[in-house]
Amino acid sequence: MTNEKNNNKEQGQNADNQSSGKQMIQILRNGDTLPPKPVIASKQKRENTLQKEKQSSKKTDQNDQVKPDKKSKNDSSINKDDKNGKNDEISTSLDQIKTRLKDEVGYEISFDIVVREMTIGDKPIILFYMNGLVNSELLTDVLNRLTYVDKEELGERTYYDFLKRYIPSNQASKEESWNSMLTAVLSGAAALFIEGEQAAIIVDAKEFPCRSLEEPSLEKVVRGSRDGFNESLMINITLVRRRIRDPQLRYELIRVGERTQTDVCIAYLDDIVDKEMLEAYKSKVKGVCLDGLPLADKQLEEATVNRGWNPFPLVRYSERPDTVSEHLLEGSMAVFVDTSPSVMLLPTTYTDLIQHAEEARQTPFIGTYLRWVRFFGILASLIMLPLWLLFVTHPEFKPAMLEFLGPEKEGKIPLILQFLIAELGIDLMRMASVHTPSSLATAMSLVAAILIGDIAVKTGLFNNEVILYMSVSAVGMFATPSYELGLANRIVRLVLLIAVGLFGATGFIVAITVILLFLVGARSLNRPYMWPFIPFDFKAVLSIIVRKPVLLSRKRPKILRTQQRDKMPEANS
Repeated sequence: MTNEKNNNKEQGQNADNQSSGKQMIQILRNGDTLPPKPVIASKQKRENTLQKEKQSSKKTDQNDQVKPDKKSKNDSSINKDDKNGKNDEISTSLDQIKTRLKDEVGYEISFDIVVREMTIGDKPIILFYMNGLVNSELLTDVLNRLTYVDKEELGERTYYDFLKRYIPSNQASKEESWNSMLTAVLSGAAALFIEGEQAAIIVDAKEFPCRSLEEPSLEKVVRGSRDGFNESLMINITLVRRRIRDPQLRYELIRVGERTQTDVCIAYLDDIVDKEMLEAYKSKVKGVCLDGLPLADKQLEEATVNRGWNPFPLVRYSERPDTVSEHLLEGSMAVFVDTSPSVMLLPTTYTDLIQHAEEARQTPFIGTYLRWVRFFGILASLIMLPLWLLFVTHPEFKPAMLEFLGPEKEGKIPLILQFLIAELGIDLMRMASVHTPSSLATAMSLVAAILIGDIAVKTGLFNNEVILYMSVSAVGMFATPSYELGLANRIVRLVLLIAVGLFGATGFIVAITVILLFLVGARSLNRPYMWPFIPFDFKAVLSIIVRKPVLLSRKRPKILRTQQRDKMPEANS
């Protein structure tokens, strides 16, 4: 008898060794890694561990059987608890998962929600994803890999086998939170549920619809790159990473919006940026309490930087990767918002908004010339019309060299009303050009030039000089690199016109003074908006007036309070 027992034991051990050997050969053929096995010193310890595993599995089964009863008593209360984060666990039952998806996500109501049920080996699974947000080819590869799994290859640690052996590790991660799982799926991932496992496998298979890279229409250059940002966050940060191959470049992701869960990425160079400013802005972003950011960066700007009625932009927008990279190297922060092709650059000064990338693409001499022409156009768009109106309505202030100014015949409408009507007319044509198809743009420009311009002068409603100076001011406004600053300057021009028309020279001086005081008091992330004029910095003013050669621009702006001021520390040492 004892010999037979010993023989039976030996045969059982040989069978176990053969099956384990087959499993190892199969794993090596597939190129998978072996799961770590616990080291057991003796048979007694092995039996004890098996007993503990059986007891723990019984407890989990009992808990899983109790959970459906609790949910069936009051489903609405469970749903409220889910939203509040009180019931954030993933059930081990696939039926309960399907029921929860129906209640919370709208499965079987929304046509873009896909819940695919399959059996891999002997394990029922559910694959949950949003149609249109995932890469179908990648998911097909994952499913093809899973279809080759046999029942004998699955051990007791099914979840570990799926996560580590059968799904590529760079695509999969473990998620035990229900709410985090939903956010990941709504962001483009796929969730894989396994019967009996209280966790999900998140498969990173994002593929968002987006347009191809194009040159930004508001920041065109003659020389330079033609690529611009689009509505995909990953593509935008990749364009910047391609230009700044520095390990110190950081991309911090924050989700904003209770319902939209919009991805907001804050980019900076860790060894350059002012950490106090960075932490202050991150706390502002995290403290935003809104349903969402459907309008992306503009709503984020209003919630974190420009909270009042200030018409002047306190951030600079750019759609060019080279411009954003230049500001990051200077020590600024770049804020990317998903679904927006524009990037916010912080902090910003008034002088940052009147510079253009074309100046850096030319030689220092030509770049300086282009900068002066642009500055003159912006200044003319602000004060040319108010000064002309002041000299015409109050000839005593007119210099002798400007005696030729003034209309020969006054129109049927007062001059101040002519200017106001012309301002509103230009705004109306600008808005019409945005909504007009490109095929009709030429016809609309002819209507504006002939009917509104020529006929209005011939009938005596408008004066020739009014149309002339109004056109010069409009050209100067369109020459402003920042579209938001151009609109703000138009408001300033209207205020000055009204002040001159009502109060003459006194109104002009008072209005100019009030606007300057307003600009001096403005701050962007606690940085003076009118720097380097107030507070005055001679070297910084010189670098704005003159476009310096690259090798002579060795210092970063003081206003940014960077950790490293030297741009070329090795050259200076």
